[in-house]
This record gives sequence, C-alpha cells and structure tokens, in this order.
Amino acid sequence: MLIRVAIERDAEKVAKLIQDVENSSRYMLFGPGERPYNPNTIKKMIQALSEEDNSNLFLAEAGEKLAGYLIARGGSAPRNKHTAYLVIGILENWRGNGIGTKLFERLLSWASDTGIHRLELTVVTENLTGLGLYKKMGFEIEGSKKDSLLIDGKYVNEFYMSRIL
Repeated sequence: MLIRVAIERDAEKVAKLIQDVENSSRYMLFGPGERPYNPNTIKKMIQALSEEDNSNLFLAEAGEKLAGYLIARGGSAPRNKHTAYLVIGILENWRGNGIGTKLFERLLSWASDTGIHRLELTVVTENLTGLGLYKKMGFEIEGSKKDSLLIDGKYVNEFYMSRIL
C-alpha cells in the first residue's frame, strides 16, 4: 500500500473514489448519489490544496487502484493557519486493513514538517470504527454537536475531536 500526495492527473480517480466511499458509508456528509461525479471540481480542489502550505490530499494506492483518501484543509486566517480540518474516506472492501492508520501516519509526518499544531475533525457518535481509529491516532473528544446531521430521517450527534501536535 502506497500513501502519497494527490496530483492533478489523479482527479478522475479521486472523484470516483469519493463517490464510491460516499455510496458505501453511512457516516459521510454526503449520502449515496447526493454529490455528482465531477472530476473538474476535484482537479480544482487538488490545485487549491497544493497551493496552500497547510493543506494536502493524501491517497492510499494499491497498484493502480485508489483505496482511500485523507484531506487536510488548513485554516485560512492568520489566527487559525496552525490548524487543519480533516476528512477521511476508505472504500468499503478496504476498511479494517490498516489503511486509515497509514493515512494518518503520513498526515502526522507531513503536519509536523509543515508546522501544523492542531488537527481537528468531526465524527458521528455512532461511528464506532471511525471513533476507534481517531482515538488510536491520538485524537481526543472535545465536545459534541447535537442533532448535527440528518441521516435516514434520524438526527444524529457528532463529536468534535482534535489532536495537538
């Protein structure tokens, strides 16, 4: 499994990866079919992330196929440039194989080299697998967002989590 930084020519594969993850996960912000497949939007996102010192998109690659991603979006104001908000997604048939850990290990190395001081994310409180991964990687719960998302007609809560480097 190779963990690497996304480049513009990955846009089509990344767009497909994000769509496949959203179609198979109950806990992503967008549900199945809610976000259109759009490689041009992803290409622009990769360009924008690569132009920012405190942002990046990491990919988990198995041969020619992408198995997962981790987006780090850095703060844009002088007072929060030391932070990065994270979004991770792993294809259903690759979950539980250590890809999330490998993505986070690469992220932590990059964040340390970049001078990022705070990593943050939110996770649906029912997502025990994700919660376990984040705790394993040193994230702590800071608080909760009540009725944060509406999933399958039911309001669900999210935890705010962070890791200080």
